[in-house]
Amino acid sequence: MTDPTAGSVDADLLAEPRLVVEPGAAARVSAVAGPVLQGMGYRLVRIKISAEAGCTVQIMAERPDGTMQIEDCEAISRALSPVLDVADPIARAYRLEISSPGIDRPLVRRSDFERYAGHLVKVEMAVAHQGRKRFRGLLAGVEGDAVRLHRDDIRTDEDADVLLVMEDISDARLILTDELIAESMRRGKQAERELKQNLGLAPPPPPHATKSDPAKSNKPKPKPDNKPGKKPEPTNTKKHRLAAERLRRGDFDPTEGD
Repeated sequence: MTDPTAGSVDADLLAEPRLVVEPGAAARVSAVAGPVLQGMGYRLVRIKISAEAGCTVQIMAERPDGTMQIEDCEAISRALSPVLDVADPIARAYRLEISSPGIDRPLVRRSDFERYAGHLVKVEMAVAHQGRKRFRGLLAGVEGDAVRLHRDDIRTDEDADVLLVMEDISDARLILTDELIAESMRRGKQAERELKQNLGLAPPPPPHATKSDPAKSNKPKPKPDNKPGKKPEPTNTKKHRLAAERLRRGDFDPTEGD
């Protein structure tokens, strides 16, 4: 069954602004690519212009749920290439590259910091906090306009917990761990199933099916305790059947009761 609020949730995520934006030529590409991606149902993550192969414009995008498939990249490339050719935001020839955010992805929106709470991150500040600009630690969620980080790079005279204002962050990205890889694989498989179902390449889920809750454990349930002495008495023995037959016929057993 579908969630009746899913459409509104996706619309809110699509319209969510980025906290980290690019300057210069990358900003001009962003002004063109951002509305196109949003109209297609994708979110712009980052734009990077490099000297690779002469000049490469890398556009990183994702679905509102944070997933991205090869088919998505191909669709964006087909739609965005002619628009960029007309707008011409780069004054020289360039190679367009559409990519997913990757597993150790950058965090550019408030929802990114909320979604990946519990994972290791490294953060670089545009404005120094407590005399330093680089931090690393466990992302402990969002509080107001700040990100709480439980640091793993502290010295003996420093506090482990720190609040970093999101608007002062110049770069934040996940650190590759086994837990992050496992979650990324789970998200990717779920997105692939949904894509095949939408294209009619796989049967839809049954009406009673519900999506698994990642917060719930998938460990097998414990078996009931069947220790000796706790086994219930049988209720369908020969004695019970004879008593039931006598009761049906109305016979009276003088050895039973008063």
